[in-house]
Amino acid sequence: MDQKEFKDKIGKLEDNIGAVIKGKPGIVKTAVAALLSRSHILIEDVPGVGKTTLAHALASSTELTFKRIQFTSDLLPSDILGVSILEQKTGEFKFKEGPVFTNIVLADEINRATPKTQSALLEAMNEAKVTIDGGEYVLPEPFMVIATQNPFEYKGTFPLPENELDRFSIRISIGYPDKESEKSILREHSTVDRREGIKPVLSRQELLLLQKMSQNVIVDDSLLDYIIAIINETRDENLFELGVSPRGAIALKSAAQSTALSEGRTYCTPGDIKKMAIPVLAHRVISKDGGLAHNSSADVIEDILDRLTVPI
Repeated sequence: MDQKEFKDKIGKLEDNIGAVIKGKPGIVKTAVAALLSRSHILIEDVPGVGKTTLAHALASSTELTFKRIQFTSDLLPSDILGVSILEQKTGEFKFKEGPVFTNIVLADEINRATPKTQSALLEAMNEAKVTIDGGEYVLPEPFMVIATQNPFEYKGTFPLPENELDRFSIRISIGYPDKESEKSILREHSTVDRREGIKPVLSRQELLLLQKMSQNVIVDDSLLDYIIAIINETRDENLFELGVSPRGAIALKSAAQSTALSEGRTYCTPGDIKKMAIPVLAHRVISKDGGLAHNSSADVIEDILDRLTVPI
């Protein structure tokens, strides 16, 4: 696959998703960048703006398997990971896989589950495997978690702890559509689910190849220094109680690489890093008042980007 071909492939993927996520090309590009960089996404927004639709569209545009888990307060870890069942005939335990054994798993309203249940995803997200009763089970490749949560509904919810937030490489908010896009949505609305019309434009093997190519995108040493400078600024105790971890630095580099690939380049630019800095970093820091303040955190990171010297 040459440079033009992989750019065209990624472009078709973005167009396919954009057919159902109207008027949000930036969000679509960020979601595709997450897929190419083998990242997990947290979509935080109000109900009805297309969080679930985006997850469905991402899976349906590829030849990947997809499962949805509706997170509730009574959901158990075994409902996600699976359980060992005693077979009467053999007298042996056999592992029955849970819905996490898929390529793309939608963790819908993840903050409605208890912390114990939420933590069931930690190993899967970090190592693409789960450990049950001493046995290790590898998840399908590629593996991606797309989680949704409503930031304005607090009754019956459990905030995601910092170590879980850190495993989501990217956090996005879709937001309301503009007037023309919303008019188009109303015009095309019918009883038929518009997601059913999405056809795969990328095979599993093509996606795996693109993910490998993304990892090989060149990042100059000066850009690595730039990433480190941004990360170190977030660790200033005058700005945040908690700064960005090394995992966050790796996530920023990977997101920049996949962004460059989607633009048809085999090398990163400072613009790729700046474009992905807020989606990758804003949810990983804790504001000075001790709370997670996404908007104010994004503003501070924007100030950091404006203040730092961009490598030439």
